[in-house]
Amino acid sequence: MKSKNLAVAALLALAALLAWLLLFWQPQPPEHTVLTPPAVETPPGGDFTVGGFDLATLRGKVVLLYFGYMGCPDICPTSLSDMGRALKSLSPEELAQVQGVFVSVDPARDQPPALEKYAAYFHPAILGRTGSKEEVDRAVGRYGAAYRVVDHHSAGGYQVDHTANIYVITADGRWVETLPYGTPPEKIAAAARAALNP
Repeated sequence: MKSKNLAVAALLALAALLAWLLLFWQPQPPEHTVLTPPAVETPPGGDFTVGGFDLATLRGKVVLLYFGYMGCPDICPTSLSDMGRALKSLSPEELAQVQGVFVSVDPARDQPPALEKYAAYFHPAILGRTGSKEEVDRAVGRYGAAYRVVDHHSAGGYQVDHTANIYVITADGRWVETLPYGTPPEKIAAAARAALNP
């Protein structure tokens, strides 16, 4: 009899918890989100300068451009890893004509020496660059990307929500394709090859 009462009590407690979850629980959105850029007329793409680095110096190479930041907990490491795997799949001849560029949208924390090492960790052919906030904003604007600092009052400090596209730029400096977050490495490699052979 005692075990039957315990079972009934457990079922009632479970029912009460389920009712509370259905009626009152509101899950919090994830702390770090991929931003969708505002719908505006197509931005021009093209060259920009951040921290003394000029994108025009890469003329003659296909560029895979990505905006993010080193403290990104998941989206950037995933995207850069996919870019690195795509670069790894290229032949040596193809790789010599392709350059990855990771531009940090968090110049206050991402110092150039650490940023260079961070980007190269994913593949030696990925450059890590940043500049002043004004330079970064101009670069982001040229490609219709977006970012915003989000203060979560956490011990880890603020996070930055940002777009997570890879922008494919031809050897003559034309932006020809935007690869959304989650594009698999083989498709990134295919886009690079297509830009090599327009």
